Amino acid sequence: MTIATGDSVTLEYTGRLDDETVFDTSREAVAEEAGLAEAQPDREYTPLTVDVGAEQVIEGMEEGLVGLEAGETTTLTIPPEKAYGEHSEERVQEFETEELREMLGGQTPEEGAYLEAQNGQHGEVVHSGEAVVRVDFNPRLAGETLTFEIEIVEVN
Repeated sequence: MTIATGDSVTLEYTGRLDDETVFDTSREAVAEEAGLAEAQPDREYTPLTVDVGAEQVIEGMEEGLVGLEAGETTTLTIPPEKAYGEHSEERVQEFETEELREMLGGQTPEEGAYLEAQNGQHGEVVHSGEAVVRVDFNPRLAGETLTFEIEIVEVN
C-alpha cells in the first residue's frame, strides 16, 4: 500500500546533521552508540507512528513519506525551510539580568541553561552578564539540513 495523506504510518528513523552527528532516533542500539540513551535515560526508543497530513512531524518528512510503501527504506535530506526554519536573530531576546533573576526565584541564569518563557517557548541562555542575559528561542535544529534514514514498518 502506497502512503498517501490521511494514512497512519509506523516507521523507524535515525536523524543526522551534516557532520553525521545523530540528533534523534527510534532505534535503541543507535541511541546507545550515539550517546543519546545516556543523555535521556527515561526515554523509550520505539517506532514512531504518525498520521500523514496532520502536521505531527516536520514538513519535509511528511512530504517524503508520501509515495513510500511498507517495508521500504529511504534517506530523506530536508533543508531548513522544510524542517525547523532558518536561525533568526529576531528570536534571540535580551532581558535585564536582575529582572530575569527575580522571575527565576533568585537564581542567576547560566550560559547553556534552558528556560521556559511564560508563553511556553523554550530558549537557551547564550549570554549571561551582569546587566543583560540573552536567550535564544530558535528551535535547537534551526538552520540545519537534516538527513533521516527511514524504514516504513506499517501503513494503515
